[in-house]
Amino acid sequence: MTYEMDIAGLKRQLPLCPISKDTYIGSFVIFGDVELTVHCAAELLKRAPEYDYLIAPEAKSIPLLYEMARQSGAEKYFLARKGVKAYMTGVFEVEVRSITTMSVQKLVLDAADAALMKGKRMLIIDDVISTGESLHAMEELVRKAGATVAGKMAILAEGDARYREDIISLAHLPLFNADGTIKS
Repeated sequence: MTYEMDIAGLKRQLPLCPISKDTYIGSFVIFGDVELTVHCAAELLKRAPEYDYLIAPEAKSIPLLYEMARQSGAEKYFLARKGVKAYMTGVFEVEVRSITTMSVQKLVLDAADAALMKGKRMLIIDDVISTGESLHAMEELVRKAGATVAGKMAILAEGDARYREDIISLAHLPLFNADGTIKS
């Protein structure tokens, strides 16, 4: 089963994947889709509030983060890693559980990056916002670094996230029943 999605004028077929016995999601992955990544970055930048830096959670948002930085002429962007790396010192971390992850994960920011972010306006971006758990963790990480959240953006707002007024997105991705029909 697939769902045809219109994302700011580009159409894609999303495979439907189960996350529970009676709920399926449209699998949206921008990895490898250069046209979609470039297009979505441009469309999000048109809608972006004023900001100093971009930040995103690892991993599926990395191509979008890079492309938004490239198109905007930014010389620096930030990535919240899913684990502490050898080069990191004095890390800030928060826990998160997303709809597509079966276990609790961490988002980590290096103290050197946090120092650069301090007092700055951060634009949080992600590929899909659903339950808002990853977004909440990103907000907490930004605040721990001494920065403010300038805005929150995603390519897709999934399920009830479409009703959130604090998120800028390009399209709504519904949730699905096991038979492929859209949940009401």
